[in-house]
Amino acid sequence: QVQLVESGGGLVQAGGSLRLSCEVSGSIFSFNAMGWYRQAPGNQRELAASITIGGSTNYADSVEGRFTISRDNAKNTVYLQMNSLKPEDTAVYYCNAEKWWGSVRDRRVDHYWGQGTQVTVSS
Repeated sequence: QVQLVESGGGLVQAGGSLRLSCEVSGSIFSFNAMGWYRQAPGNQRELAASITIGGSTNYADSVEGRFTISRDNAKNTVYLQMNSLKPEDTAVYYCNAEKWWGSVRDRRVDHYWGQGTQVTVSS
């Protein structure tokens, strides 16, 4: 059974920094990509950042230049370094792992989720 355990959330003032961690049970190489999603009250869950097994990264426009996603394969852990935090970054942040299957033209994705960690940025 896949388990993703997040840590590092909390309360921070605007302009501050936090680092989220997500430890994967088993090998992180089991997954084609890892990511961090976030969901603010009343909003849909949205992708903040992702990183593939090859190291390619992708960021939402709203966090580009402020957030950095990275992975430590030896520790089976993915991180999200969040700098210059804004009140609008307030949300529950979820670690996500993806397994891809099917053909290139018809890719299917199995998603696995952590329990979420609250990030609150005060103004």
